[in-house]
Amino acid sequence: MILGNLNALPLAGLPAGLRAILDLPQCSLAALQAHDDGRLQPEHAAWFCNIGPANTRPQAERHTEYHHKWADIQVVLAGEEIIHAGTQYAAKSTDEERKPDLFIATGVQLPVRVTLRAGDFAVFLPGEPHQALCAVDQPMTVRKAVFKVPRALLEE
Repeated sequence: MILGNLNALPLAGLPAGLRAILDLPQCSLAALQAHDDGRLQPEHAAWFCNIGPANTRPQAERHTEYHHKWADIQVVLAGEEIIHAGTQYAAKSTDEERKPDLFIATGVQLPVRVTLRAGDFAVFLPGEPHQALCAVDQPMTVRKAVFKVPRALLEE
């Protein structure tokens, strides 16, 4: 997991492929906040971003997920959420693949807890378990940008 803020990208220590995406003018905090809900994908880009509202819930009601083929960059545009994360590879052959490359893990230790507010982001590399959209105090609607970056862009 990598943490940072869109207004302080040099401090995040991002791999070059991820930094190149977040350095784009259309990926600045102001640009993402101004973007309509929906999909953002520059022409010929292998990555894409879904922008829109989501509801936080108590941690016990949230699932833990991971991906094999994609990295996630989860950016809070408005509101706040807690994300819990694991520090070890969690994949098991019995995990449910709910959607293509969205695996639901059970019984995973999630020792990392971070609160994200507007402009903050968390990067989850393939295989890293994470439990997003956990409520800080009370459930609320947040607005997020979730970038999906193919593994190949991380290996360049």
